Amino acid sequence: MLFFTKTALGNLLRKYSTRMYPHVVREPFKDARGELYNEIDKCIFCMKCSKVCPSQCITVNNKAATWECDPFACVYCGVCVENCPVSCLHMKPAYRKAVYNRELIHMQGELKKKKTASAPKTTPEVATAANPDDLGESPE
Repeated sequence: MLFFTKTALGNLLRKYSTRMYPHVVREPFKDARGELYNEIDKCIFCMKCSKVCPSQCITVNNKAATWECDPFACVYCGVCVENCPVSCLHMKPAYRKAVYNRELIHMQGELKKKKTASAPKTTPEVATAANPDDLGESPE
C-alpha cells in the first residue's frame, strides 16, 4: 500500500505528460501537411486534382465553377497540390480542428473567360480585272 502511495504522490507533483487538447495545441511538425485549401480565384477548374486524388475526396464541376473537398476522406498525401497546373492548391501547416459535424469544403468560383483569338487581319482586297476599263481607269 505504501508503494502505490509513493507513486501516486510522485505523479501529482510532476509535470503533466499529456496535453489538455483542444485547449493546449501542439506546434505542428516542420513540413507537416495540414488542412487543404484552394485559392479559388486562381483555380481554372481543370479537374486534375480530382483525377489524381487517391481517396477521391475532391469534386470539381467545371461548368458550375465549384470545387468541393471532403476533409474526412482526405488522406493529406499532397498529390493534388503537386499536380495543380496553376498552383492554387496549398496545404496549411496547421491541422484541421476537431468538429462535431461532418462538413464539406465547398467553394464557388468564377469561370475564366477564354481568350478569344484576335480577329484575323484582313488584307485589303485588290481589285483585279482582266480589262482595265472595268477598274474605271482609261487606258492611254
